[in-house]
Amino acid sequence: MRLSLPLSVLAALTLAGCAFGPKVPPSFLALPSTAQVQPGASRTAADGQAVLVGVPSVPAELGALRIPVRVTPTEIAYVKDAQWADAPARLFRNVLADTVTARTGRVVIEPRGANVTPGIRLGGRLQTFGLDAATRTAVVTYDASLARGKSDTVETRRFQASVPVTTEDGPTIAAALTQGANQVASEVAGWVGG
Repeated sequence: MRLSLPLSVLAALTLAGCAFGPKVPPSFLALPSTAQVQPGASRTAADGQAVLVGVPSVPAELGALRIPVRVTPTEIAYVKDAQWADAPARLFRNVLADTVTARTGRVVIEPRGANVTPGIRLGGRLQTFGLDAATRTAVVTYDASLARGKSDTVETRRFQASVPVTTEDGPTIAAALTQGANQVASEVAGWVGG
């Protein structure tokens, strides 16, 4: 009796032991917000009252899922075996949105899929989000822009936090960046709510 397997099954069995692509780290790094919205909290906003928090733009060094290390003013490396669970810009945007919601009581909407016209639009550029090797600090720099109502006026402000790092490994640096991101987000929420 002749046994015949489809070619696709044979190929799958042959490749089962092979690995393609970069090595996956044992864990991914998160950026949790310390300003949590209480479960069951309900908020409403009429057209023109909600806050839209946009995903910030980033320089090329923050386009990766890695933690950049500023070695010199012209040289950047990345922390070995450390990878974010999502793009740093989206992680930071989520911290901003949670913090603005919790601290101001306002409704915060996503950039996409919003069914209401926002009254406040928060955007900007996440300029720095990594380790400064010379000072051994985790640095978060956010150049924010804020537009209120239908005005053509836009306010801008730079927010920055620096947190000392004792050990240069992924979890330690991520914890310091989380602290810095939450500090910046808290200051931004005060600005938005003011």
